[in-house]
Amino acid sequence: MSTETGTAAGSATSRIHNIGYRSYDGVRLGRAYARRSLYSQSLRGSFGLGRSAKSKMLPMLLCGVMCLVALILVAVGIYAPGMTKLPIEYTDFAIFLQAVIGLFIASQAPQSVSRDLRFKSVPLYFSRPIERVDYVLAKFAAMASALLILTGLPLVILYAGALLAKFDFVDQTTGFGQGMVSVALLSVLFAGLSLVVAALTPRRGFGVAAVIAVLTITYGAVSTVQAIAWQTDSTAAITWLGLFSPITLIDGVQTAFLGASSSFPGGEGPGAAAGVVYLLVVLALVAGSYAVLMRRYRRVGL
Repeated sequence: MSTETGTAAGSATSRIHNIGYRSYDGVRLGRAYARRSLYSQSLRGSFGLGRSAKSKMLPMLLCGVMCLVALILVAVGIYAPGMTKLPIEYTDFAIFLQAVIGLFIASQAPQSVSRDLRFKSVPLYFSRPIERVDYVLAKFAAMASALLILTGLPLVILYAGALLAKFDFVDQTTGFGQGMVSVALLSVLFAGLSLVVAALTPRRGFGVAAVIAVLTITYGAVSTVQAIAWQTDSTAAITWLGLFSPITLIDGVQTAFLGASSSFPGGEGPGAAAGVVYLLVVLALVAGSYAVLMRRYRRVGL
C-alpha cells in the first residue's frame, strides 16, 4: 500500500524542465577547418609548442644542434683561408646528421599518434565532422612539415652564409635547390614510415624503439654489408643493397638525379637507370605508408 502511494506521489511531483539548451545557429566551419586545425596542432606539438617545458626540451635541442652545426660550417667557410665554397654540400648535410634526424622523428612520431590510440581519443576525432582520410592526411602532412623545418632550416643558414661570404651565386643557388628537394623527399619518406610504425602500438616507448630500428639500425646494417661487399670486390651489389634502408634510398636518389656525391663505400652511387628504381621504391614506400595508415584507422573503435 505504501509502495503504491509512493509511486503515485512520485508521478504527481515529476516534471520535465527546460534547462535552456539552444540550437547552434552560427557558421559551421566544416571538415577543411577541422583538418587544418589538426594539422596545425600536430605540427606545433612536434616541437613541443603548446605543451609543457619538458616536452619542448628534446625537439628544440635537436633543432638547435642542426642549426649550430650549420653555423659552424658557415664560420669555417667564411674564415678559413682559401675557401671558395662551403666545406659541405647541401645534399650531404642531412646524410651526415641522419642520427639527429632519426632521434627527432623517433621521439615525435609516437607523440603524434600513439597518444591518441592510448587514450582512445580517435573516435572523438571521427565523430564529426572529421573523417579518417582527414586525420591521416593531417598527421602525415604535419610530421613531414616538422621534418622539413628541421632539415631545411640549416640549409637556409648555409645558403645565407654562403651568400654573405660572396661565394659563387649560381653554384650556391643550384646546390641549395638540390638540397631542399632532397630533404623534402626525405621528410615525406621518414614521416610515412615512422607514423606507420608508431600507429601500430599505443605504447610510446615501444613506438620510439621501433622507429629507431626502422630508420637507424637498418642504415647501420646496410652500411656494414656494403662495406663487406666493397672489401670483397662485390661492387655491383653495393648499389642494390642501398634499397634496404630509408637513408640510403635518399642517398641513391640524390646521387642519381641531384648531382650529389654518394656516401656509399667507394663513392660509387647508382646511375640513372638504378636511380629510377630507387625513386620508384621511395614513392612506393610513401604511397604504401599512406595506405597502411588508412587501413589502420578504418575502424573507429580503436
